[in-house]
Amino acid sequence: MSLDVPTAVLEAAERREMDDAQFLAVVRDSLPYAWEVVSAAAADRTDEKPFGEHEVPPPSEKERGQLLRALASTSIRGALERHFGVVLAFQNCHRVAAFAPAAVDSEIYREFISPRGQILNQSPELRDC
Repeated sequence: MSLDVPTAVLEAAERREMDDAQFLAVVRDSLPYAWEVVSAAAADRTDEKPFGEHEVPPPSEKERGQLLRALASTSIRGALERHFGVVLAFQNCHRVAAFAPAAVDSEIYREFISPRGQILNQSPELRDC
């Protein structure tokens, strides 16, 4: 299971009364490593840099799993993007980039998400991630 959902949040969801704040609290508490990585990438973004990033490999498979679950889930990823005001991009098993929404059509964004960008970001250390 990806998320530890408190009974009150589950009941709110069943009543269609759950909001983004409740969902984000579940994500933050259930996937603390993923939250930390996305938070760091978003904080690293400035007007002087084309994007913020976090590319430190996770300390264990547990943390890697958290990151993969967060970024592979459309609802979790979308909530994180709305909360931090960024568009996330992901390479390999741990390189997370946070782009300003206005940068999504930029050359640097297209290069980051391109097959070429993925290939250029490979190394033998990343093969089993």
